[in-house]
Amino acid sequence: MRCVRITARSPPWKICADMPEHALLTIEDHRALRVSTERGIGLGDAVMCAIAVPSEFRRVQDEYPILFRLNAERDRFTALAMFGFETGENLFLDDGKWDARYLPLAIDIQPFLIGGSPSESGDKQVHIDLASPRIDGNGAGDGVRLFDEDGRPTPYLESITDKLGELDLGYRESEAFFAALDRYKLLEPLTLEIKLDDGSTNRLVGFHGIDEDRLRELDAATLGKLHADDHLMPIFMALASLGRLRELIARKNRRIGHG
Repeated sequence: MRCVRITARSPPWKICADMPEHALLTIEDHRALRVSTERGIGLGDAVMCAIAVPSEFRRVQDEYPILFRLNAERDRFTALAMFGFETGENLFLDDGKWDARYLPLAIDIQPFLIGGSPSESGDKQVHIDLASPRIDGNGAGDGVRLFDEDGRPTPYLESITDKLGELDLGYRESEAFFAALDRYKLLEPLTLEIKLDDGSTNRLVGFHGIDEDRLRELDAATLGKLHADDHLMPIFMALASLGRLRELIARKNRRIGHG
């Protein structure tokens, strides 16, 4: 059986192939498969936020606010690119288009994921969520092909494997980033109350942001250490991204205004 492989470890945020809808991507089983690269509610894009990794913060902050949230076990933070203020709300979706110049990697790679291998040192494999509405199993639709007529990965699939590897590496590197934020107490609870043009109020609760005052108090040696460990830039990018909240509010007001 020929399968598509990438050199990357399976991250803890990714559900792997032991779920019934997920399958190892192989040429034999999925030669005719096509994947829609369009954007829309019916394609699973109606989401309020998505995971972002520190290595992509520079690109993310150009479009989206970056906030932080504790996981259910309350033992690890996750960074999130915010698309809206309510569950299922994506203010960047407009007439079947995603109105932004950059898609966070966790959105861009769907419906693909990283599958594990029996050996810890072995290559990881590309898996696909066959239950995704993006999948055209018969190959008769307008989606992008994964394999060409000779059974070779198409440029689209090759780009997906690169993005999966980048996302996986970014997630594994983020452990040290979040450890540094915890070590220097650089995250603070953040509650946002957004007053909209129609008089209603949206509240974002349960999120954290970079504590700017605490950051200013750090001495030169600590700042130098953060810089040497490549943590300082994503910290500044997360701070800068909060300026995007005004644009997100403007999108919400325009949506309300259009009924």
